[in-house]
Amino acid sequence: MITRLNCFWLALFFLVTALTARANNPDAVLGVWKNGEGTGMVQIYKKGDKYFGRIVWLKVANDEAGKPRTDVNNPEENLRNRPLKGLENLREFAYKGENKWEDGRIYDPKNGNDYACEMKLVDENTLEVRGYIGVSMFGRTDVWKRQVKK
Repeated sequence: MITRLNCFWLALFFLVTALTARANNPDAVLGVWKNGEGTGMVQIYKKGDKYFGRIVWLKVANDEAGKPRTDVNNPEENLRNRPLKGLENLREFAYKGENKWEDGRIYDPKNGNDYACEMKLVDENTLEVRGYIGVSMFGRTDVWKRQVKK
């Protein structure tokens, strides 16, 4: 009986340790993620102690003329010719613990707007990305899925 009880406590200890380690991994967000609409993929990477993302794939990569799509909706006219593929659209996220990255910005090339943003890793392959203006409750959450090499 004592052996089974010891095994139970030992297993519980390892389970709690494993869950705590996963919950406190700031780099768990790194990788390639597909947006909720399935129209694009963003690679999240780290520079210094901040997290950034760039567009690495587009479902519709070219415009009607067959040329790579550009940032045509950017409010700054001089930036409208920059390609969407390779565009850094996530900036300056800080890891805040508990699988949350905050204080970042997200650029939406569909409308040319820049928003405050936070991200939450729901599980290993699911990321909630919430863009908002002013207060987080006035925003929109998109659920991204990790893209795993096969």
